[in-house]
Amino acid sequence: MKKTKSLYHGHRFPAIVISCAVRWYFRFSLSLRDIEELLLERGVVVTYETIRRWCDKFGAGFAQCAKAVRRKPGSTWHLDEMFVTLRGEPYLLWRAVDEHGAELDVLVQKRRDKAAAKRFFRGCCVQIRCRAKSLPTSCAVIRRRRLIFLSSLR
Repeated sequence: MKKTKSLYHGHRFPAIVISCAVRWYFRFSLSLRDIEELLLERGVVVTYETIRRWCDKFGAGFAQCAKAVRRKPGSTWHLDEMFVTLRGEPYLLWRAVDEHGAELDVLVQKRRDKAAAKRFFRGCCVQIRCRAKSLPTSCAVIRRRRLIFLSSLR
C-alpha cells in the first residue's frame, strides 16, 4: 500500500508553522509583514514573500474547512438595502442576514434593480443550500411595527 505524501511535503518549515501563518493571515486580516514579525518573535525567520506563497497555495483549503465548520443559517432571513458611497459615488448595498446576525451574502449595485435583487436572493438560497422559512425585508419589519404601534394607540 502506497502512503500519500503530506500537503506540506517538501517545504522547509513544519506544517504547524505554515498552517499557523496562513490561519493568521485569513482569520485576523493581518498584513504579510505583520505575520512575518509575529513569527520572528517566536523564533521563526521567514520572509513575507514566503508567507504570500503559502497563502496562495494553502488558502483555498483553509477557506473550505472554515466554510464546512460554519454553523447553518437560521430560518429567518432579512434582506436589507442601504445606500453607500464608494469613491464619491452612491451605490446600493443589498445584504442577506440570518436571525443570528451572520451575513449570508452581499450585493453592490450602481442602480436599484428589483430583478437583480431577486436573482441575488435566489442565488444566496442555492449557494447556502438552505431555505428560509420567512423573509422580512427592512421595510416590512418597519411597517409591521408601525401597525402594532398604531393599533396600541386606539
